[in-house]
Amino acid sequence: MPDDSTKSRKRLLDPMERTSEILFGLIMVLTFTCSFSVADAGRNEVRKMLITALGCNLAWGIIDAVFYLMGCLGEQGHNILALRAVRKTADRAEAHRMITDAMPPVLASVLPEVAFEAMREKLNRLPEPPAHPRLAKHDWLAAFGVFLLVFLSTFPVVIPFLFIHEARLALRVSNAVAIAMLFMAGYAFGRYSGFRPGRVALAMVVLGIAMVGITIVFGG
Repeated sequence: MPDDSTKSRKRLLDPMERTSEILFGLIMVLTFTCSFSVADAGRNEVRKMLITALGCNLAWGIIDAVFYLMGCLGEQGHNILALRAVRKTADRAEAHRMITDAMPPVLASVLPEVAFEAMREKLNRLPEPPAHPRLAKHDWLAAFGVFLLVFLSTFPVVIPFLFIHEARLALRVSNAVAIAMLFMAGYAFGRYSGFRPGRVALAMVVLGIAMVGITIVFGG
């Protein structure tokens, strides 16, 4: 439970959030490039594919940003309700349980009883929380970052089609770029989560290709 209940805990996208958004954008654009037939593709077909891929990621970037803002509001509202509940109860044990529920289990398990009581007293001295959750500047900036990550992750994959006129070669270069991006995203995920980065990177490439295949098979 944050000390300042009027602010969302969200910051400008931690490494896990950035990796997730890039992967989402990559998978979306790969559903178009991997299902693109280069056998008889001319410039018109390539142009149509590019416009469709960019438009799709533009739309999903906006949608994902809206969902992010909804998550900020939901989390902030929950924190406000939790703060009010702690301040309302006269039962110390119940207040301590509420504080424990709002903390990571490992952290809560090592804190002594006096620490929970100190937190309860500090929470009781906080100013009255707002009636409803409100979006702060950093929430809007983070949502814009979500949009940019989803949308801009399209460009490295589609750029080969803009500069290479032979569609088959452009597709091969595009796939190579996508695999490299999946590998780097997996490596970043592995470092952040404590796994072996190299193994996670290879697994991410396999997982990404599998997810794209599933999406194409089911008409996504």
